[in-house]
Formats: sequence, structure tokens, C-alpha cells
Amino acid sequence: MTSTLNTDQLLVDDATWWRQATVYQIYPRSFADANGDGIGDLRGIISRVPYLQGLGIDAVWLSPFYPSALADGGYDVADYRDVDPRIGTLDEFDEMVEALHGAGIRVIADIVPNHSSDDHVWFQEALAAEPGSPERARYIFRDGLGADGSEPPADWTSMFGEPAWTRVPDGQWYLHLFAKEQPDFNWDNEDVREDFRKTLRFWSDRGVDGFRIDVAHGLTKELGESLPSQAEIDAITEPGAHPLWDRDEVHEIYADWRKVFDEYTPPRIAVAEAWVSTPRRPKYASAEGLGQAFNFDLLEADFDAEQFRTIIADNLALSAASGSSTTWVFSNHDVVRHATRYALPPRNGSTVKQGLKWLLSGGTKPVADAELGLRRARAATLLMLGLPGSAYLYQGEELGLPEVADIPAAERQDPAFFRNPGVDMGRDGCRVPLPWTRAGSSFGFGPDGAHLPQPASFGELSVEAQDGAPGSTLELYRAALALRHELQAAETLEWVRSPSDVLHFARPGGWHVVTNFGTDAVPLPDGEVLLASGPLAGNLLPGATTAWIRTV
Repeated sequence: MTSTLNTDQLLVDDATWWRQATVYQIYPRSFADANGDGIGDLRGIISRVPYLQGLGIDAVWLSPFYPSALADGGYDVADYRDVDPRIGTLDEFDEMVEALHGAGIRVIADIVPNHSSDDHVWFQEALAAEPGSPERARYIFRDGLGADGSEPPADWTSMFGEPAWTRVPDGQWYLHLFAKEQPDFNWDNEDVREDFRKTLRFWSDRGVDGFRIDVAHGLTKELGESLPSQAEIDAITEPGAHPLWDRDEVHEIYADWRKVFDEYTPPRIAVAEAWVSTPRRPKYASAEGLGQAFNFDLLEADFDAEQFRTIIADNLALSAASGSSTTWVFSNHDVVRHATRYALPPRNGSTVKQGLKWLLSGGTKPVADAELGLRRARAATLLMLGLPGSAYLYQGEELGLPEVADIPAAERQDPAFFRNPGVDMGRDGCRVPLPWTRAGSSFGFGPDGAHLPQPASFGELSVEAQDGAPGSTLELYRAALALRHELQAAETLEWVRSPSDVLHFARPGGWHVVTNFGTDAVPLPDGEVLLASGPLAGNLLPGATTAWIRTV
């Protein structure tokens, strides 16, 4: 079976394109708005295909664009085989895929298999049906505890800090490991398995080249007659023993999906969002399963040479063992942007934790060194783009966008903010719509404002302001991605002895990557400087700077 769309023959012939691809994540609501309603849409993406092509990416990953009540930013899906009318239509989706393919850019769609929206037709049928019915068997319903069943089946806490069981009018309870509007599917049910096969084929037939699998370590659960308490669950440390997460049975599902992927030419690819211990990650990335798994280790690391070296070495060894290629990522739609994280001092050895603390203070404590944060972010990204494996970029990082912390409470949208007041500031700060122009009601995002407020500083960070500007972050990304395509070869590197604050590795073909994590400048190796993340001082590499060198 092949795509129903006419794509470039190169896209059809190259079955290994994903191994060292650069993938650009688009959060559709915040990328570009064509119709002026303040919400990004598919036609907005279509209008920016020339920009994406000029950036030099290999693929786009679209965060959910499905019909949704937005209880969790679109990850509460009401219909897996349609487009939210606020974002577009299926015809526009087909047009977008054709335009991206015509520009040599592949398309990865987000799939959310652990749970649906409570608006999904199946869940509505389950609510209307009786306990023990086939309709309820597609989800996880249980009788409550106590004489009248008024106590939940277990005292579990959801990922959003609320109880993980919600009662329905007839007295039963349903499980939701995320928001109550996101009931968990029962993956022991064949209806569920067959429906997702249908969904994977539906989008593959429309030309989608691959899938990002949300909460890939969820899905299968071990639920006996008597459920363990939250304290008992929290005490589990043995890999594979948790009743709700990272169970071995989940890989039976992905082996089944692999058969679907392999029906297509080239086979569809998949990448797992699996927050699991490092030794457990290769199973998700196996050729018999999804084929690739996100490596979030650099995202969680400080700007520190030793942490980076250990993470890089460990993950290259893991990818070699699995036969896959690793992935590298610094920012996405769920975390504080790395230009801001690196502007903060580590907290308990983690700029991630410090970034969350900074958000809670409204972006005032501690004081962020924005200039240092951007220098570090540029250096880290140039290092990442020199590594073997695939690189995942988040929209706006190519502009050096910071996290927006001071969004008024009345204008926030992320349910995490409202569910945990004073504890969780939510993820709106990294989802603020992109600035395309220096001026205008939404800096060119759309003709009539944006769904989240943009700071005035976005004007000088816009595409218009950086386009063609020597030394701009946008031009750095364009140059790096062009060189990456030219230089990227075998999936190997060789470490070169260097000072403790410096990482230096060589890639096949005489291409060297050198990053100075320290503050004092260090000598550069002899050779031609191909690209640097910041100004050099003669033959010295300043702190928080990366250079690509071609040795003589």
C-alpha cells in the first residue's frame, strides 16, 4: 500500500530518512493563524511551508489537531480521524501534507492512545450503557469501595494532582491517569486495538509518514481484584513491575502496530514518548516495535560538560544495542524553553526544577540572565546538531524565544494552572504564538490578535527581524541545518581529549564539534571554522560557545 498523495519519489525511496533527521515540532494552535480567529490553523501552516523549507528541516511533527475540548491542550481527543474545525478540515490537511511533501518535508502526526476525551462517542456510549456492558469494557470502570460504593476503587493520584478515579451517576468509577476529561482506554479490549489500527491506516493513507506516540509507556495495566494503594505503588522500584506504567505487555501492542507500519512503502515510522528508565528505553525503539524512542536526558541536564558527555555516550550505546538511532531534544510543548532554563542557576542540580520555580515567581526569582541563557542555548543546539541521531526542534527555538512567565491568570489556558493553583504555572509560557513580524496585533501570527498574550520583546525576536541578519539565532539554525545535511554521514563519533569544561568530538570526514561549557576561552583545534554559535576571539573559543571545525 502506498500514499494516496503524489509525493516526491525521493520521499518514497528513502526508508531510513528518520535515522538522522531534523524534526520540527509544530504546536498548531500557536504556529500561524490564517483566518484571524486568534488560533493557529492548517492553512496557516500551509502559508509557512516556504519558511520551513528554508529552515532546512526534514520533517514536521504536528501536536494534536483533532477535535478536542482542550481539557489538556488537544491531548483529550474526541475523534481520532478528523480535524478540529477551529484548526481546519480534512481537505486542508491533505493540502498541507501535499505542500510539505512538495517541499521535501515529511509529516509526523501525534497519536494519543492511552486515553480519549470524555466527549469521544465511545465514552458517551459507555456513560449511557449499564455496568458490565460492552460499551463500558472499552474503558476501565470499577465499582467503588465501602458499603454504598461511594469510595473510589483506590486512592490513586492522577498526573495532574487530582484523584485518578471519577464517579459516574450510576455509581461506578472510571480511571483517568490524567485529567478527569481523559478516561483511560482498556487495552485488553479488542475493539480498542482494532480502532487504533484503523486510525493508523487512516492517516497513513492520507500521506502521513510517521507517528509520535503520546504516553507510550502507558496503555497496558495490571489491575487485579484488589488494587494497591498509592503508597504501595510509589514504593515499587523493580523495572516492569509497576501496575500502570511501562509494562512489558505494551510491546505486544507495538509489535502489532509494526505490522501496520510495514504495510506501507516506505514503512511508516514511530517515536515513543516513554518516560522510562534508560535501560528500558531500547525496547520501545526496537525494529519489531515503534523503532525509535525519545531521549529526554539532555533536556533534563544542566549546561554542564560532564553531564552532557555521560548522556551522549550512554545513549549512543543504547541506540547501537537496539539498532535504532537516538533522538536529541532540548525543548517541547511541555517544558520551560531551554533559552530560559539556561539563564537560571541550577536548583538541586537541575535547571528544569529551577525553571519551574522561576515560573511560580512570575519570572522574577531568581533573576534570569537572558543573554547568557541564549548563548548557552545556541551552543547546546549547535552541539546537538553535530551529534549522530535525529534532532527534534520545538517551534520558536530557532528564534531564541524565551519562556513567557508573566501571563495574567485570566488569560492562561493550560488546565494544569487551574487544577494546581500556586503549585503549577502550567505550560502556556512555551505555547505563546510565534512572532513573524516586528509589529502588528500579533506580530504577524494572524490578522487579529493571538490566543495567548505575546510580550513586546517578541517584535525584535520575530522572523522579520532576524531574517538575513548576520549572527541572528534564525540564521544560525539555517546555516547549521544546511551544513548538517552536507556533513552528516555514519552514525558514529570519536571523543577527543579536552579540558574538563570542554567537549570535543570528531565525526567521520574530518568534522569536529567543540563546545566550551566553561567561562574562560580555550584554544581551538587547527582547521577551518565552518560555523560557530557566537563570536570567536581569534583562535580561541569563548565560554558558552560551540564551533564546528573541518580539520586540515
